[in-house]
Amino acid sequence: MTTSGTNTVKLHRVLQSTPDRVYRAFLSPAAMSKWLPPNGFTGTVHEMDAKVGGRYKMSFTNHTNGHSHSFGGTYLELKPGERIRYTAKFDDPNLPGEMTTTITLAKVSAGVEMHVVQEGIPAVIPADQCYVGWQQSLVLLGKLVEVEINE
Repeated sequence: MTTSGTNTVKLHRVLQSTPDRVYRAFLSPAAMSKWLPPNGFTGTVHEMDAKVGGRYKMSFTNHTNGHSHSFGGTYLELKPGERIRYTAKFDDPNLPGEMTTTITLAKVSAGVEMHVVQEGIPAVIPADQCYVGWQQSLVLLGKLVEVEINE
């Protein structure tokens, strides 16, 4: 989906988890480093101030060639267990513009229904590549939040 030189992706998942557990996975530096980087990448959270108006900064590093790209933004909306909205901007000038990502969570009989909408993706990044990356990340998210470890 393309709008004025940018792409938008929309994803939907039902995870066998709780809205709170999924919400926390988006706002914990350790969790984000574990599940957000797509296959072949590692992630480092450099800064995370998880409050409305707070900022975050992170980078993905290609495990094969060692190249990194960093990005960061601001939290626009945080409703525990329900909604997360944040901006993101790449540090690379070849990837211009600001993206907005909205995650909506709702409790359902099977666990938690999650909708992800990412808007303003630079046109040089094909939408299908974004879908592949998000799908890989969401598989890892499921591995993190769909288990209950009682200790």
